[in-house]
Amino acid sequence: MSFITDDFLLQTEAARRLYHTYAKDEPIFDYHCHLPPEDVARNRRFLNLFDIWLEGDHYKWRAMRTNGVPEQYCTGDAKPYDKFMAFCRTVPAALRNPLYHWSHLELKRYFDIDLLIHEDNAQAIWDRAQAQFDEGDFEAHKILDRFKVALVGTTDDPADPLVHHEAIQLLGIGTRVIPTFRPDKAMQVDDPASFLTWCTRLAETSGQPIGTFPAFMSALRQRHDAFHAVGGRASDHGLERCYFAKCDEETAGRIYARALSGTAASPEEKEQFAFYLMREVGQWNAEKGWVMQLHLGCMRNNNTRKFANLGPDTGFDSIGDFAQARKCQQFLDSLEVAKALPKTIIYNLNPADNYLFATMIGNFQDGSLAGKIQFGSGWWFLDQKEAMEWQMNALSNNGLLSHFVGMLTDSRSFMSYCRHEYFRRVLCNLLGDDMEQGLLPNDDELVGDMVKRICYGNAKVFFEM
Repeated sequence: MSFITDDFLLQTEAARRLYHTYAKDEPIFDYHCHLPPEDVARNRRFLNLFDIWLEGDHYKWRAMRTNGVPEQYCTGDAKPYDKFMAFCRTVPAALRNPLYHWSHLELKRYFDIDLLIHEDNAQAIWDRAQAQFDEGDFEAHKILDRFKVALVGTTDDPADPLVHHEAIQLLGIGTRVIPTFRPDKAMQVDDPASFLTWCTRLAETSGQPIGTFPAFMSALRQRHDAFHAVGGRASDHGLERCYFAKCDEETAGRIYARALSGTAASPEEKEQFAFYLMREVGQWNAEKGWVMQLHLGCMRNNNTRKFANLGPDTGFDSIGDFAQARKCQQFLDSLEVAKALPKTIIYNLNPADNYLFATMIGNFQDGSLAGKIQFGSGWWFLDQKEAMEWQMNALSNNGLLSHFVGMLTDSRSFMSYCRHEYFRRVLCNLLGDDMEQGLLPNDDELVGDMVKRICYGNAKVFFEM
């Protein structure tokens, strides 16, 4: 019997009507992800299940380690098939973990394979999938087209050249692929060695000097302009919390000069410098009509030995418990006072702060655009059924769910488009249950129209695409 049925996660008749009539066939507007633009530019062809399913997926690595799998089968030099087998041995242990749902949904939607994932079925799964790889069905462009992906917003460092995005523009593919400006490394004044290396790259890419602080800011602004020229319409910032400390250009300049000379900024100076830079980027965003995305609450690279051996983004991050409210208010208010607060999405990683952010966004709505300040979808450890419901309940109770810009993959994998389906099923199940309990009108057209807009239309309008 198939595990991933047509009515997977849809527990009421109303939920089933909403999903199949209003959500299922909407295009995907994936405005934030970490897909390598190079893979799209060269139309990467994936060769096997390891290539497309396990390479770079720290969700799976984390589960495999917990299941006792040695590192060589996660990030190490084991053969692709052996890594796949190690993953298949792990999946049965992942019952009630969202990875169990995601993996079976991916296997069904990408390969039309209904088998449960475990060691006894591994060879059959590999062989049936491999036949499709051998036929050339798994090229990047074909995947984007197959899943009706209207837009992909990659995440890009300002110091990186945009040659792949420029190449993609010339391809004429049906999916619009745009860069997102992520200047986190521009704030590393507390780590002079890394900061100097990054500034040198910025100078090379921008073709501008970075010897003084005004020159540095000019180079960064030039990159912001370059992103806009190839379609960029958003910045993204991965922060423990927002920064706020009084800082003028002269003070920021002194901190910058000392960092370039090898003197690390104090925590207070880092706060000042980061706030100054974030405020400038926010103003640039407002001038161009961009969206500012704030990813808040992650405590990164907790295992220092593994970080030294494997680097970042390898599965050793967790939820943090940072004080969020006051600094977030002060940062947003500093832009609002200057009449330069851009459209903003705040993503929260600590569910204890859901109502904090769901109410914070209401402080800065100004009537110029419906839902100008957004409480973003469940992120990272919270992009699963229970936490998606938490986020939507908090938003519904304190704002207007009808203007929510919906789901994104936040993924490095071309296998992640099923996450949009997963979210849509959760959304329809939540609303359908309300309809059957009499908490919402039993009016498919009324509720279904909202479903369609959350799945696609709201994001398209919000990003002006």
